Amino acid sequence: MTSLQLSAKEEMLEKFLDAAARGDLSQVSTLLSNAPSLINQTGHSGWTALMLAARNGHHHVAEKLLLLGCDKFSVNSSSQTAYDIATFWGHRHIAGLLGRAADGCGRILPGADLHPHENYFSRETLDRQSGRRTDKVWLEAKQSDSETVYLLFSNLSPMVRTQQQDGSEAQGDMKLCLFRFEEVKDLLLKPSSVTIFLGIEKTKSPSSSSSSEKAESLSEPPVWFAINTDEDAAALLERCREKNCSFPRSPNRDLLKLSEEEAGVVAQARSVLAWHSRYSFCPTCGGATKMEEGGYKRSCLNSECRSLQGVHNTCYPRVDPVVIMLVIHPDGNQCLLGRKKVFPVGMFSCLAGFVEPGETLEEAVRRETEEESGVTVGPVQYVSCQPWPMPSNLMIGCLAVAVSTDIKVDEKEIEEARWFPRQQVIDSLFRGDRSVFVIPPRQTIAHQLVRHWICMNSNL
Repeated sequence: MTSLQLSAKEEMLEKFLDAAARGDLSQVSTLLSNAPSLINQTGHSGWTALMLAARNGHHHVAEKLLLLGCDKFSVNSSSQTAYDIATFWGHRHIAGLLGRAADGCGRILPGADLHPHENYFSRETLDRQSGRRTDKVWLEAKQSDSETVYLLFSNLSPMVRTQQQDGSEAQGDMKLCLFRFEEVKDLLLKPSSVTIFLGIEKTKSPSSSSSSEKAESLSEPPVWFAINTDEDAAALLERCREKNCSFPRSPNRDLLKLSEEEAGVVAQARSVLAWHSRYSFCPTCGGATKMEEGGYKRSCLNSECRSLQGVHNTCYPRVDPVVIMLVIHPDGNQCLLGRKKVFPVGMFSCLAGFVEPGETLEEAVRRETEEESGVTVGPVQYVSCQPWPMPSNLMIGCLAVAVSTDIKVDEKEIEEARWFPRQQVIDSLFRGDRSVFVIPPRQTIAHQLVRHWICMNSNL
């Protein structure tokens, strides 16, 4: 009796797998309604119904199986998932379905209703007032206003002052040096100086209704500009009345010591100034250019240049999109981190890479992950982004779920990559345990992506 029952179960499984392989949606649905447990069972080859549907390009069957809750992360004897199989056989429509399907990845990736996180360099302290950029009269008047604030840059580094206490270097210990018109007016006249309009200080609602405060609220808040000059740095430092002033030599490290408010201003100023330092000549014809619109446009002086005909992105400050991703193991309890040779000892971070022309963010995540680590990625979910003024990148942070786990690093890109268990990450992130690895500083989006993943399903 047991042998007959076993044979009947095996026969039903064979019918189910055969129906999936042939694309017979009606029979697949009927068999599942009678025996729901068939959905994730495998045949002698270790293939599930979803794998067979993916192999033969039956999108409607794969869609139905996903809808009914099949496990798309199951692997066959060759360690292939259904996504791997669909990709190998060129069924892009099914690979896309498996990559974006909410069911099956919801247990690993969070829902879309999480509160967005503000990353370092992201805070908008100033109202950019882009409509004012074409008002030359207003800009010139504000440049000489006694209330106007100037930031001074040398070789794209802002002048700052340090306030160290007991040798500490906590965030906020470094402050921007602020100047007024009389202190920098000679620099505004130098042809080698570049001056850009940053915006107007955002106003705050007064807590009192006194007449003096009402009068003050009616006046326009201070306007901010930034100047980058090639004047001698030592001579520039003498302009500041504050002590302990300097120009940071290692922006990737030193600019992380600013407050959130000042970091956002520097991100805007440094990115635009870096563009001017690299695009003083027309990318279209090679001719000289002039600065316009408060520093947010460069126009070619060659009247015959085609960049003057229509709108061209070569005329405006560029932003380079970079995907940075925390890749999660199919089991949901490990993440993939890599390290470059230039990293501090013991530091591992998220993988990252530039988005290529004509490429979606999701595909950039998949391509860069596979190129750097050899790991194949399925579902991708956007989390948050971060301006990164080194010189002008936008770091687009994502979570991604791996559909393969074997690591084979591209040694030209990174020197090592590893799967780190959740507990090791918690120990490093919250308990300061550096015995296994070190996480990047909290001002980086890589740190925030790791924290985001750890906190998704915990009370940390």
